[in-house]
Amino acid sequence: MARGGSLKLLGLTVSPFVVRVRMALQLKGLGYEYIEQDLFIKGDLLLMSNPVHKKVPVLIHDGKPICESLAIVQYIDEVWAATGPSILPADPYERADARFWAAYADSKLLPAWVGIMWAATEEERAEKVEDTLKAIGHLEEAFGKCSNGKAFFAGDSVGYLDLVLGSQLLWFEALQKMFGVVVIEEGKAPLLTAWVKRFGETDTAKEVVPDVDTAVEYLKKLQSHRAGATVAQLLS
Repeated sequence: MARGGSLKLLGLTVSPFVVRVRMALQLKGLGYEYIEQDLFIKGDLLLMSNPVHKKVPVLIHDGKPICESLAIVQYIDEVWAATGPSILPADPYERADARFWAAYADSKLLPAWVGIMWAATEEERAEKVEDTLKAIGHLEEAFGKCSNGKAFFAGDSVGYLDLVLGSQLLWFEALQKMFGVVVIEEGKAPLLTAWVKRFGETDTAKEVVPDVDTAVEYLKKLQSHRAGATVAQLLS
């Protein structure tokens, strides 16, 4: 991998927020030191690097911390603009559109599927499943618009929105394995179904995304600490 100065990444292997940053680093061919964090007992380096939110991921570049996954991915794309493929679109409108849908995926889709895992009753879980599928419906439409008939949201290759949604796919598999919930069904979201397969076959996904059993085991650990844990510990 190409050298990019001193780079360290504080993360959690199964966090979608961390996964997307690692995929961005992989796309750019950047080497970095990865430091796994225990979010039940947060260490001094994390607390010092992100004193406001105390969350992962944190990218430390030449001693300077950058926090929040979307900000980190954009930072990587800007600082190493001449290295590897561009992550954000060059066109201002397409760039704004990608940012809009990335924010939608994080603010609407992600809380919905987290709610499926954390539901106290079957009624509550069914409500969160409905919310999740509604969000997927909107993203199915977004794919048709953004991709222009090509393989990925960004066109011919993986880009910003691909990383944001792709970083959540691990947990879609975990939902199916633990609760029998299918988030992306071919009959309801044929474009996203085909995209999931293509995305999973990329080097970016193969090199970064952990096995689904890793996510399942982490969720079981979180559930065993339910009284003292929060959903935030699952993700960041």
